[in-house]
Amino acid sequence: MRHRGAQPPDLGDLMKRVTGIGGIFFTAKDAPALRAWYKRHLGIDVQDWGGTAFTWTDGEGQPFAGSTIWSIGAAEGGQVAPSAASFMVNYRVEDLLGLVATLREEGCNVIEKIDDSEYGKFAWVMDPEGNKVELWQPPSGQ
Repeated sequence: MRHRGAQPPDLGDLMKRVTGIGGIFFTAKDAPALRAWYKRHLGIDVQDWGGTAFTWTDGEGQPFAGSTIWSIGAAEGGQVAPSAASFMVNYRVEDLLGLVATLREEGCNVIEKIDDSEYGKFAWVMDPEGNKVELWQPPSGQ
């Protein structure tokens, strides 16, 4: 059901910007206890760094390039700051610098910092509700 006056999203344009979910990060008052709960009750293979990487598979269950990170951090760790939310979604993108430039042109609240590391390029934008959104361009071949 469409809202009166609302324009439908241009799905073709959206798909050029975000290609998938690279990770889900959330915070907890007692991160070690919550990690242990997820490990015990849901069988998530939580590693020492506080999360796990779910490897992508094809229709036959064979692994292929890509993974989705799942991680719990300490609430006071600042990972989702300046957001007051307890979560942050990481979206995979193909052209991080191009997307950041476009978002700035569109008047979005883009955080100035851009990280470039062995894990890829990262940038952040605040959505209209004040949630921090992470944008990630994986290294070539991932």
